[in-house]
Amino acid sequence: MHIPHVLIVTLYFLVILGIMVLVHEFGHFAVAKFFGVRVEAFSIGMGRRLFGYVHNGTDYKVCMLPLGGYVKMAGETEMEMIQTSPTETNVASPPTVLDYLSPGSEAFPVGVQSLDSGNFNTKPRWQRMLVAFAGPVANFILAIFIFTGVAHFHHDTVEYLQDRGELDYIVPDSAASKTGIVLGDRIVRFDSVTNPTWEDFMVLSGLKANHLLPFSYVHNGQRIDTNIPVTYSGAAQDFGPDEIVTTFGLVPRVQAGPVIVDALPDANAPAAKAGLQHGDAILSVDGHSFHGTEATSAYLTAGHGKPVTLLVQRGAEQHTVQVSPALMPTQAGTQAYRLGFRAIAPPVVTTRQPLGRAVATGWHDFVKNSTLIFDVISGMFKRQVSVRNLSGPVGIAQQVGMAQQMGSWTVLQLMAGISLNLGIFNLLPMPVLDGGMILFLLIESVMRRDVNAAVKERIYQAAFVCIVLFAVFIIFNDITKLPMFVHKAS
Repeated sequence: MHIPHVLIVTLYFLVILGIMVLVHEFGHFAVAKFFGVRVEAFSIGMGRRLFGYVHNGTDYKVCMLPLGGYVKMAGETEMEMIQTSPTETNVASPPTVLDYLSPGSEAFPVGVQSLDSGNFNTKPRWQRMLVAFAGPVANFILAIFIFTGVAHFHHDTVEYLQDRGELDYIVPDSAASKTGIVLGDRIVRFDSVTNPTWEDFMVLSGLKANHLLPFSYVHNGQRIDTNIPVTYSGAAQDFGPDEIVTTFGLVPRVQAGPVIVDALPDANAPAAKAGLQHGDAILSVDGHSFHGTEATSAYLTAGHGKPVTLLVQRGAEQHTVQVSPALMPTQAGTQAYRLGFRAIAPPVVTTRQPLGRAVATGWHDFVKNSTLIFDVISGMFKRQVSVRNLSGPVGIAQQVGMAQQMGSWTVLQLMAGISLNLGIFNLLPMPVLDGGMILFLLIESVMRRDVNAAVKERIYQAAFVCIVLFAVFIIFNDITKLPMFVHKAS
């Protein structure tokens, strides 16, 4: 029986969202229980209760709407309606609201406080802060666990993307060539990253399109500090290896050996007409030794299609071939000079890292992705990153669909990213989020008294309205980026 792709993607999305919510809420739940807070409900989903069971006074339930979830603790008020729903910015959803009254307020008489030791608001502020921290921390632990597991069982690495910026070619009159960098120089800084990899180039360039970024390299032992423009106007997630070439004129060295012909799909292409065959190794083009089709194509395009001389090795023999490149369409929809053959892909290494090394890799991936998230947030405040780069539920579902087509390991890595984003987003110092509660508790600790309950409630209500409006904006933003609308706009 054939299952529609959209149904598979929807199921993946709901499972991933459910796991993220379960982990986040369990963090709150576990620490609350540890401190003796009475938890009245632990819900996956929202709305009408479908099924569940009650144990030790806690209703463990699954609700009708599979969008979010919540932990309900003793001491919550009317604001318990402000629960978790997927309105998040980059890849997650706003967290649970652990609402609280100010001890001593009319709605929470002193006499009741003293008798109800299980009430959330009778606990010391430091305990309430730990309860609030616990949800995001649970998401962080899950992200590290997944990153570590992937590294231990199936660590995929496209070798050259993880390497420091070793160059194969620099396009004449490009943004890079105008900085003075030449072949043999070593790139030591790009934006805020020291010794950047090509993956760093792709991620940061996509986020900071149309900006002038710091760029440093070492030439003959001397460091040169300059800037390089990111002349790119596409979507952040679309900035790939080809864009490194077209935007900067930098061509990465993708492999140690020469380009090897894998197939010649078009008998009328220049390569086929010149007699190239499967297995031929192109040792040089006009005397230049290239190590990837990116460099070959960039050189041909810079030459505006003039004939070139190839040094080709076939078996144990070497011979030269004269060939005239032709304009051909690229994946980006533009035209470039090509020879018309398919090369053997750059090496991708899949390893099973030892557990100790996998833990180090998991931690490295966690720190690297966390830094990137903070770069996005700070970039938005500095107007270096467009809010159109943010994604909500629709955008997340699209990412899940793409990851699902690439395999289970890619889905797991996406899950780790979602969990990390969820944790960081929840710590933002905004009412309704966990970070907002922590901020209130810190203010109250400094004041040595509680903020007035009525004032606090008004602040939460205003913040909730802002969250809803922001959610509408993000969802609208997601929809306008769907292919059907992008094509209409173009």
